Amino acid sequence: MADVPQTFALQRIYLKDCSLESPASPMIFTKAWKPKFKVDLNTRSQHIAEKSHEVILTVTLTAELDDEKVLLIEVQQAGLFAIEGIEGDTLKQVLGIACPNLLFPYAREAVDSLALKGGFPAVGLQPVNFEALFREAQKQAQAQAAAPAASEAKH
Repeated sequence: MADVPQTFALQRIYLKDCSLESPASPMIFTKAWKPKFKVDLNTRSQHIAEKSHEVILTVTLTAELDDEKVLLIEVQQAGLFAIEGIEGDTLKQVLGIACPNLLFPYAREAVDSLALKGGFPAVGLQPVNFEALFREAQKQAQAQAAAPAASEAKH
């Protein structure tokens, strides 16, 4: 069997889902806009067909003002990627690092756009180091896998 050359190509970028909640409007627009922001990121992927993988980057932005939730934006930015000849841990890295890196600028723009359409200032999400997030998630998964084994050994 001949070696399959490694290929990685973006086939399509699309908005899978998005939502905006502004539970405190219109009263929020009478207050000074100095909220506390919380940003959660999540990625997931699935094998769609031969050589095709879907990766979904979910960005959830929550803004609180005076301990009241005043803005909630969630964006699921997705991409369809053609990947061939890449397997195992390398494939996990491509799906968990390279793909979200390509999707993030689009998700960032969608979050900003939704904030503006909701009557709020643009948010301007900071760049994200998906490699560091991927490595941290791997460490946590390894620690969780080791924890039950350690507790079983004590019995």
